[in-house]
Amino acid sequence: MSDATISLGVSAKSGRAATTSGSMYGSSRWWVLAAIGFALILFLCPFVLAFTNAIRTPEDYGTYGPLAFPRSFDLTALRDFWNNVDFTRKLINSVVISGSTAVIAVLISLLNAYAFGIGRVKGNRWMLTILLVGIMIPHESLVYPIYYLSKMVGLFDTVWSVIIVFSVLQSAFGTYLLSSVMTAFPREIIEAAEMDGATPWKILWTIVVPMLMPTLMVLATFFFIWTWNEFLLPLVLLVSNYNQTVSVSMGILNGQFVQTPTTTAAAALLGIAPTLIFFLIFQRTLTRGIAVGAVK
Repeated sequence: MSDATISLGVSAKSGRAATTSGSMYGSSRWWVLAAIGFALILFLCPFVLAFTNAIRTPEDYGTYGPLAFPRSFDLTALRDFWNNVDFTRKLINSVVISGSTAVIAVLISLLNAYAFGIGRVKGNRWMLTILLVGIMIPHESLVYPIYYLSKMVGLFDTVWSVIIVFSVLQSAFGTYLLSSVMTAFPREIIEAAEMDGATPWKILWTIVVPMLMPTLMVLATFFFIWTWNEFLLPLVLLVSNYNQTVSVSMGILNGQFVQTPTTTAAAALLGIAPTLIFFLIFQRTLTRGIAVGAVK
C-alpha cells in the first residue's frame, strides 16, 4: 500500500470524525439553548402574572382566574395601592437607603481590603476569619441587640439606623472579596509607585481604585439590590409610615389595604419593577465587571 493511499485513508477517517463531532456539538448546543429558553420562561412567569393581574378588574379576575389572559384594562389597583401606602415616599426611602449603603459599604470594604491585601497588616488572617463568621450569622439573631443599640444612640426610626447597620453587614462580605483580589495585586506596580515617592493614600486612589473600578461597581450593584430586598431589619427599626421602605410596604398587604387579589398583584408588580429596572440599567456594568475579574 502506497503512502498516498494511507494518507487518503487517514484524511477520510479524520473527516468523518470531524463531521461526527460537529454534529454532536450542534445537537448539544440546541439542547443547551432549549434548557436556557425553558429556564427563561420559568423566570418570567411571576413577572407576567403580576403584570396581567395588576391591570385587570376584580370581576375579570374572579370570572376567568389568575392564569387567564386579561380581558380588561384597569389601573385602579395600581393607583389605589400607590396612594394608600404612599408609595412615592417608600420609593424615595428605599433609593436613599440602598444607594447610601452601597456607597458606604464599598468604601469601607475598599479601605479594609487595602489594609489586609496590600498593606499586609498583622493578624489579617484572623480578622478575615472573624469577618467570615459575621457573614454567616443570620440577621434574625441580630435584631434585638441592634434594636437596643439604636434606641440608646437615638437613631431608632431613622433611615440612618438602617444605613449604618447594612453598611457594616455588607462590608464584611465586600472586605473578604476585595481582600482576595488585592492579595493578588501586582506588587511590582506598588513598589514602582513607592519608589516614585507615592504615599499609600495616593497609591490607593490613583492606582488601585482605577484598576479595580469594574469590581467595585459590581459590588456596589449587589449591595444595592441586597439592601433593597431586606425586610426584617427595616421592619423592626423603621416603625413610622414616613420612614418605611418598599419591602416593608409589601407587609401592609396583610393588613387594612388588602381588598382584592388585583391589589396584591399590583403591589407585587410595584415591588419588582424598581429592582428590575435597576438591573437592566446596570447589566452592562455587571457583565463588564465579571468579565474583567475573570480575565484578571
